[in-house]
Amino acid sequence: MKNHFLYFFLISSFICFGQKKTLQTNFITDHIIIDGTLDETTWQSAAIATDFIMFEPDNGKKIPDNKKTEVRVLYDNDAIYIGAIMHDERPEKILREITQRDNFGTADLFGVFINGFNDGQQDFQFFVNAADGQADCITTDSNGEDYSWDAVWKSKAVITDEGWVVEMRIPYAALRFSSENKQTWGLNFFREIRRDRHKYTWNFIDSKLGTFTQQTGTLEGIENIKPPTRLFLLPYSSFYVNASGQQKTTGTLKGGLDLKYGINDAFTLDMILVPDFGQTKFDDQILNLGPFEQQFNENRSFFTEGTDLFSKGNLLYSRRIGGSPAYKLNENESFTETPNINLINAFKISGRTKDGLGIGILNAVTKNTPTTIFNNNSGESRTEVEPLTNYSVLVLDQRFRKNSSLAFVNTNVSRNGHFRDGNVTALVWDLNTKKNTYNISGDFKYSFINETEDKTGINSQLNFSETSGKFRYGAGADITTKDFDNNDLGINFETNYYSIYGNSSYRILNPTKYFNTFSAQINTYSQFQKETGKIQSSNISFQINSNNKKNHYFGMGVDANPLETYDYYEPRSADRFVIKPTKIGGFIYISSNYNNSFAIDFNPSFAVFDETGRKSYGFSLGPRYRFSDKLSLNYNFNFFRQNNNKGYVDSINDDMNLATPNTIVFTNRNVITYSNTLSGKYSLSSKMNFNISLRQYWSFAENKNILSLQQNGRLTDFPTYTTNRNSSFYSWNTDLSYSWWFAPGSEVSVLYRNNAAGFERNINKDFGDNVTNLLNNDALSHVFSISIRYFIDYNEVKNKF
Repeated sequence: MKNHFLYFFLISSFICFGQKKTLQTNFITDHIIIDGTLDETTWQSAAIATDFIMFEPDNGKKIPDNKKTEVRVLYDNDAIYIGAIMHDERPEKILREITQRDNFGTADLFGVFINGFNDGQQDFQFFVNAADGQADCITTDSNGEDYSWDAVWKSKAVITDEGWVVEMRIPYAALRFSSENKQTWGLNFFREIRRDRHKYTWNFIDSKLGTFTQQTGTLEGIENIKPPTRLFLLPYSSFYVNASGQQKTTGTLKGGLDLKYGINDAFTLDMILVPDFGQTKFDDQILNLGPFEQQFNENRSFFTEGTDLFSKGNLLYSRRIGGSPAYKLNENESFTETPNINLINAFKISGRTKDGLGIGILNAVTKNTPTTIFNNNSGESRTEVEPLTNYSVLVLDQRFRKNSSLAFVNTNVSRNGHFRDGNVTALVWDLNTKKNTYNISGDFKYSFINETEDKTGINSQLNFSETSGKFRYGAGADITTKDFDNNDLGINFETNYYSIYGNSSYRILNPTKYFNTFSAQINTYSQFQKETGKIQSSNISFQINSNNKKNHYFGMGVDANPLETYDYYEPRSADRFVIKPTKIGGFIYISSNYNNSFAIDFNPSFAVFDETGRKSYGFSLGPRYRFSDKLSLNYNFNFFRQNNNKGYVDSINDDMNLATPNTIVFTNRNVITYSNTLSGKYSLSSKMNFNISLRQYWSFAENKNILSLQQNGRLTDFPTYTTNRNSSFYSWNTDLSYSWWFAPGSEVSVLYRNNAAGFERNINKDFGDNVTNLLNNDALSHVFSISIRYFIDYNEVKNKF
């Protein structure tokens, strides 16, 4: 009898978990009010999606009866409607922290995942938390979740005596789908019970498989819909007041317009007609002692929203558009006025055909910008010009077999006049087996630079990996030629090398006695200079990550460079290298459960080099406290020290007949860095928030003795060099903001910002002085701004008139 029961259970589980679920939806003509009550009669006739299954931590376990979840879907010619009832026997225990948009906070969560092409490759995900907050993102297996994408949709969450209810209206303008009369969409529903850290989905997501988007169910019944014209306008007006000790107070009024137009049901045009990025988040600048530029995050919404197509091949670094000028300052030079390269306009077209061909076009134009540069020693000045420049990206991405893709990518930068132009073309592939157990990915890139002498270069990589099960592994190789250059619209640091790498990992798929999750991974990487074959990098690392039964996170790692390596980048001169010693280091991290009112993150690290007195160590400490569902503060302190660090400081060319310097100056130095950050929020509601963001940073490099780089890569004493090359950089940033989403897609934002920064060769080691020297009117720059953006739906305007 027991054997028959077991047989029946296994067959039932296979039918439940092994097949895609299907939900039928109904067309409606009645008006639905999004109020979280589901009291319209049309909801009662809709089919119910239920029987949710745990995704994490106990993958495959059915949801308890007292947490039963029921979801219904309806549609009309304008939108689809989702009504969800989340049962909970302890509604008073439902976590409901109020946060701003796209921030889940410590709250229960409901989500719907929609793929209008049902091709298993891209989900449009919409979330509502128990505090009535919204979040949305675009998700792919290759790029993960992109929360910079924002759609305009309506929702309402209400907590009841039996749990909580969510009602949603998602217009077709927020989705992408084919023009077929009969639609079949990929569909899944998601629920997180935050106090238990339990996550459930309607259609089972098997964590043994290395894919999320291909394990959705299906939505059927949408037929003969007639979506309205997708035309949206976002006019805005901003007023800025700027003040500092070096200039008088000025006021500036700006206005502009963003436009979004649905070319058809699958393709959308986005345009910035008059740009305004004045309230964009500040950059976290650092003391950069290395040979490569600092890479900054993109914070301008136009260049972050819905850019998954443009990320193919990793060729687009959008901070190049309207960023810093291409020319560099020489020693003892400064700008008479900081250059501001303004964007004239930009547009992007993106979408996908019913046959899986994705097409993306991005184009932006920046102004001609002349700048005067002053030599602080000679008193002379010169003028440089950043010319009128056009930036463009073209992507053709063909999906096939629901889990693979082949893409063609081209980026082009054209500068007016005799200035440099750049073009990069790439072929990118991502191929998976039918059962998603193995993956082959890679790319081939070709760059062409039009300068005084044309240059061409190649970069290519190939990766193979097993992507399913408890044990997984991967291996790959890449090669980059000396003249490969994608830096006109991309970012690339290293060239003229080839490398090989591999990894192996283990993870548990279901909880054990002590852990909810546990994984371990080992990685190896070796890089070689392409022309000489000298090893440039040799690294092996081991890392463990875990989450215990109380939902505290623990991890540790060890990494080693077991061989001396030849660094061709730090000397800043062609064909020269410095030999770097072997090293071993490690770290641990502890992150306590954020469900608790008080939580803390702690992350110490260290490294020891095979060189007398050379080592590094540091830590980050981040306590956070949630005073209530409305108020929370997060603080983080970072400290990092490098003793006897070796690095470049100067080059000397005594013989002007030589193309490269005959003396490269290094230093033996101590580098110490401190940073303090504070962030907090007070939320009156999910649509009205006050925020604070504060950052203090100080880093200095104190040279102990000067060294000369020899031709064999070794360093010797160079006592005759006496120029002071110490470095001390300190900065301060504060943002105080208020945001009110007074209507769907419409926002009033008020921002006060102050910032200051300084760089010196003479180091003052008094920590207090390095902070207070910035907190005065002579050093600080102040900006106060008010911005109003109003979302206009063409159809609503048309219906009113």
